[in-house]
Amino acid sequence: MYFGSLFNYSKPTQHSVKELRSYGIQPDAVVCRSDRQLTQETKDKIALFCDIEKEAVIQCVDADYIYEVPLMFQKEKLAEIVIDKLDLHKRAGQPDLTEWKQMVTKIKNLQNEITIAIVGKYVELPDAYISINEALKHAGLVNNTDINIKWVYAEDLEEDNEVIDNYLKDVDGVLVPGGFGDRGIEGKIKAINYVRNNNIPYFGLCLGMQCAVVEFARNVIGLKDANSSEFNSHTSDPVIDLMPEQKDIENMGGTMRLGLYPCKMKEGTISIDSYKEEIIYERHRHRYEFNNEYRKLLSEEGMVYAGLSPDKKLVEIIELKDHPWFVAVQFHPEFKSRPNRPHPLFVDFVKASLNN
Repeated sequence: MYFGSLFNYSKPTQHSVKELRSYGIQPDAVVCRSDRQLTQETKDKIALFCDIEKEAVIQCVDADYIYEVPLMFQKEKLAEIVIDKLDLHKRAGQPDLTEWKQMVTKIKNLQNEITIAIVGKYVELPDAYISINEALKHAGLVNNTDINIKWVYAEDLEEDNEVIDNYLKDVDGVLVPGGFGDRGIEGKIKAINYVRNNNIPYFGLCLGMQCAVVEFARNVIGLKDANSSEFNSHTSDPVIDLMPEQKDIENMGGTMRLGLYPCKMKEGTISIDSYKEEIIYERHRHRYEFNNEYRKLLSEEGMVYAGLSPDKKLVEIIELKDHPWFVAVQFHPEFKSRPNRPHPLFVDFVKASLNN
């Protein structure tokens, strides 16, 4: 619940709780967001007019890092209030945030700094990529590195190579995220061509992998018309395409690969060194796949299939042989990253970018 930023101004909170009560809901605690510490007078007034205990008025002052908020709530004893109200004493012990405190301390004292370019089409709304942004920060924590995000609008890269150089010459790594639609695709492909030729660490997610396959097919194999059939249904070389069994399905929802799927890793690859597991499980949300008709051709020129579905029908992870760190995945690893359990591929990507 929002608390007005004016000192001792509790009216917005009172009106909000009054509105809540009109729907038959009585709060047991009120969390007050503010830009400064609350006075005891303000807390007492909120407790009185909202009919809650004084201890249940929880202040949440603006923080430099979102991960400080749980520590604030612990200091305000919010967990104890929840445990008491839900009668969880027998099942829930006292919260131990020792590890969390250590993490926040480390966040505030990172010793290294790198710049990662995220090349996408929603960069004017960075929250569209919030999961990726946070996953990079989680990985930066393990590498004792602060991550600066350079947002690059993919369509800006479609002009010429000089423009691309101006955007990417000073970055330590490049990430192309997932997405739908053909807007900005050619800019993403040009960015991938740039990082491949300049040995800049590259991480492709979902569409970022599909664009990497198209770029490789065009500029390494020489298939100049190579494309995804999602963007050009008449391409002579659909290196990214619907699977044969999908093509007769009229309902688009029936062609989506959604949820958790297994992936078998290939020995001697960057990816298995990151995961340290032979079988991994990752979340998917896409429709188009790597076209297996081109698998042998691309492999002969240096593309490595670091991860396949257990039945070997689907390419899940690609790498490049002669590149320091080039990994692109068909899934969304950012969804599984946590501040105290960062995703291994993000950790490795940040490490490679730091080395770069």
